[in-house]
This record gives sequence, structure tokens and C-alpha cells, in this order.
Amino acid sequence: MSQRWFTRMFLAVFVALGLGGCGYNDIQSADEATKSAWSEVLNQYQRRADLIPNLVNTVKGFAEHEKEVFTRVTEARSRVGQIQVNPGDPESLKKFEQAQQEVGSALSRLLVIAENYPQLKSDANFRDLQAQLEGTENRISVARKRYIDSVQAYNVLVRQFPVNLTAMIFRHPVKPQFSVENEREISSAPKVDFGRPAGESK
Repeated sequence: MSQRWFTRMFLAVFVALGLGGCGYNDIQSADEATKSAWSEVLNQYQRRADLIPNLVNTVKGFAEHEKEVFTRVTEARSRVGQIQVNPGDPESLKKFEQAQQEVGSALSRLLVIAENYPQLKSDANFRDLQAQLEGTENRISVARKRYIDSVQAYNVLVRQFPVNLTAMIFRHPVKPQFSVENEREISSAPKVDFGRPAGESK
């Protein structure tokens, strides 16, 4: 074998060892963890969106005149579907979060209607959809918390020396996080109570 081949192999090994020692591989692992966590967030939000049409139709069967509430839920769901969210763009992430909050608020108002319709509350299909939605809201909270944790771990990593130099060279900037307000909300155990209007004490 030629000396040139040995030289290339030596350089390749040197570069590989250098990248490993300066945190390159750690950055890749942390980055993949954030992508995986974000995918789960989107999956759970989509699960909630998929429940909305059946839920609206079920409630409409017992409370057809509550048109304003039905319209708000449908429009909120539509607005979320129109957003092309980029978790690496703070403004895009903020708009996505605001739209999802609107969906949650509209759903809460929709489900509060059941308090005025005993037949709706006792309907098996409605109870099943409500249970599915409650479980989905809990899974959304868990998925969001995991994403926040993974982004935090990534951001800490790429700020540390000498990993920060590697991150700068290979263009791995700090990732935007969910708002501080939302972070406080999901730091506690997820709770879903659709039986009372917002702000009403137990």
C-alpha cells in the first residue's frame, strides 16, 4: 500500500478522534433526542385534533343551538392545521403554541356544555370521547415536558467549553424553548378537569 493511503488513514483516524473528544458525537445524539421528542409532541397534538370532529358532532346531537362554541372549536383546529411550525424558529414556535392554546380553550368551553345537558353527560359515546381527550391532554403534557428537558440538555451541552467551539464550527446553535409560562404549567403533574368552567373553584 502507498504512503499516501497510510497518510489518509492517519488523518481520518485523527479527525475522528478529534471530533469525538470535542463533543461532536454528543451534539449529534442530543440533537436527535430533541427531534424525537418534538415528533412525539406533534403526534399527541395530532391525536387531539383527530378527536375534535367526532366530539363536536356528538355534542351537536344534544346541543345543536350552541353554534358559536362549535364554530370556535372548528376554527381553532383549522388555524393549527395551517401553521407550518419550525421548532428551530422562536417566532414559529410561539405562533404554534398560541394556536394550540386556543384549541385547548375552545375544547374546554365545548366540554363544559355537557354540564347543562344530563343526557349528553350520560351518553356512552360522549363519555368515551371525553376519556380519550383527557388521556391525550395528559400525554401532550408529558411529551411537552420531555421535549423541554431534551432541549435544555442540548442547550447546556452546546454552551459548554470546548463543545461550544464544535457547535459553532458545525452550526449547531442554541434551540428556542417553550415559553417560561408554559414551562411552569407542565412542571407539575398533568391535570385535566373539563367538568367546570375555567376559574371556578372545586
